[in-house]
Amino acid sequence: MEQIEVVVIGGGQAGLASSRELTGLGVEHVVLERGQIGETWRNRWDSFCLVTPNWSLRLPGRPYDGTDPDGFMPREQIVAYLEQYAASFGSPVQEHVEISSLSARDGDGFVLETTSGSYKARSLVVATGAYQRPHRPHGANTLPISLLQIDVEDYSNPKALPPGRVLIIGSGQSGCQIAEELHGSGREVVLACGRAPWASRRIGDRDIVWWLAESGFFDAPFSTLPGPEARLYANLLTTGHDGGHDLHLRTLRDAGVILAGHFLGSDGVRARFAPDLEETIAWGDARYRQLMDLFQRLVVQRGLKPIEILKPSPFVGPGPAEIDLAGFGAVIFASGFRPDFRSWLAWPNAFDDDGFPLQVDGASTVIPGLYFVGIHFLRKRKSSLLIGVGEDATIVAHDIARTKSRAT
Repeated sequence: MEQIEVVVIGGGQAGLASSRELTGLGVEHVVLERGQIGETWRNRWDSFCLVTPNWSLRLPGRPYDGTDPDGFMPREQIVAYLEQYAASFGSPVQEHVEISSLSARDGDGFVLETTSGSYKARSLVVATGAYQRPHRPHGANTLPISLLQIDVEDYSNPKALPPGRVLIIGSGQSGCQIAEELHGSGREVVLACGRAPWASRRIGDRDIVWWLAESGFFDAPFSTLPGPEARLYANLLTTGHDGGHDLHLRTLRDAGVILAGHFLGSDGVRARFAPDLEETIAWGDARYRQLMDLFQRLVVQRGLKPIEILKPSPFVGPGPAEIDLAGFGAVIFASGFRPDFRSWLAWPNAFDDDGFPLQVDGASTVIPGLYFVGIHFLRKRKSSLLIGVGEDATIVAHDIARTKSRAT
């Protein structure tokens, strides 16, 4: 059994940022990745690109320094960036390693059995990503089994789907982007909508992400949320395709996508939707106004050039109550993800009712030596984002180093 100070699980941005900080502090560690570096990004659909500008890539020790700071990296470039990042400091990543068992030893570290051998570690950093288990809403199992049903992670491109109309259940970033792509390819698309905030891609002469970062929106701590369930709210609707442009429910409706309320279920012949589309739009508009008020305060505080705030156009209409499923080729579930730690970490009391870890600054308050990085609202709104994950990785790495120093 190999004795090692720290095992980091996950070779994405969270795990690599943690590795870089541990390396800088001289803490011996290994990074175990069941696939390849950036595996989650590799599994995105073919045309996937970042919704945040390249300048917002701020991993520790390697902020973006390329020639297109205002561009939006496509999938392959994101993976290449992470591979280069790992190589830049010699991260001890082991790819294609599966963990068969993991146990805590009563305050004496952890034992891992893996396909590459056994490890005993003083500390464990779980960095397996913010998007773990695809969520399907109540009523999903009522759809006819003859209809292709896939999650977002299984979607690749329009041509890979059977002919026919497409029903997308969930209108977060992924659902809206895929709806736009499918509609642009000539498919008729029905989008079952849920609540999501939205804003214009550019406000004044700056990208929306600049405003989110500078106004403190990204730095909002977990304590500012109206309740724990708010961690599962959708991210701001926008897209980086074609240089970045507005993308939300109004733009999709104007393009010809059929909008419906929440998906309720199916009788095997027809899909049913809640009469709540106008309410959903109103919720998004309320979040829009809150954001604009926040940005206006930033303008005043810094003496910036006044910005024009666009007023949302009226939205009237409940959307269809039912749709005949004849002629549909596929259903894509884009209704978000949920934490999945309990399925492989044998400490059920270390997580709350929603499956999120009980922690302070990434350190478990239940299992000594257990840490988490890269989770929604681990510390702040940006904790799972490329612009913010490094901040948490630094805090976790320094806490591990201090604990190691006290132990020796």
